[in-house]
Amino acid sequence: MTPESPSVLPSRDQDGEPVVLDRREGPFGEVVLRRRGADHEIIANGCFLMDTADGRSERLLIDAALAMLPAGRPSVLIGGLGVGFSLAHAAAEPRWGAITVAEREPAIIDWHRTGPLAAISGPALADPRVAVRELDLVAYLAGTGDRYDALCLDIDNGPDWTVTDSNDGLYGPAGLAAAMACLHPGGVLAVWSARPSAAFEAALRTAGFAQVHSVEVPVSRGVPDVVHLGRRPA
Repeated sequence: MTPESPSVLPSRDQDGEPVVLDRREGPFGEVVLRRRGADHEIIANGCFLMDTADGRSERLLIDAALAMLPAGRPSVLIGGLGVGFSLAHAAAEPRWGAITVAEREPAIIDWHRTGPLAAISGPALADPRVAVRELDLVAYLAGTGDRYDALCLDIDNGPDWTVTDSNDGLYGPAGLAAAMACLHPGGVLAVWSARPSAAFEAALRTAGFAQVHSVEVPVSRGVPDVVHLGRRPA
């Protein structure tokens, strides 16, 4: 994702006005798909969430988690389908076993299955390892008995910059405890963030995660994108 001010819609750039391709009322408010030049943007309740301009950090989210896992065929839960970069990158890696995606907005799922974002995710959605589930990640983690080797979460703009109030709980003590419980022993939690967060790293350690660290991707706006990582003790 390439976040801007969470309260201001992008208006105009060198390619002119963005073109609205679809606008829907979803279970958590309005979601909009726009095209700006060659790129697509997703807007939620008037707030810019992500675009297709640069997927390096979304791919790093997947690679950094996999690098912490032993050889084998690990399972991964990707939290948030977004523009599909993380899913497409995971499906391109034969080491992954089962790949599950949790996405709560049916419109976003439709844009990938039959809309413009199929250009990114189409091959991944056809992969037999991949399952896309329409569900709210926060509620799912709190109530499921499912277990994964990796959780790769890209929700809102990260722990310090949520667009939807209900997503705050994902990054607090209860949410981190739920994430821990959804991991197999030795499993990895990877969390995308629009900026570094020492407070979130401290929260990971307080929640019991080991080997807590972060990796950064420099971006043109100055503040790097970050992937925060931690391991459930074996």
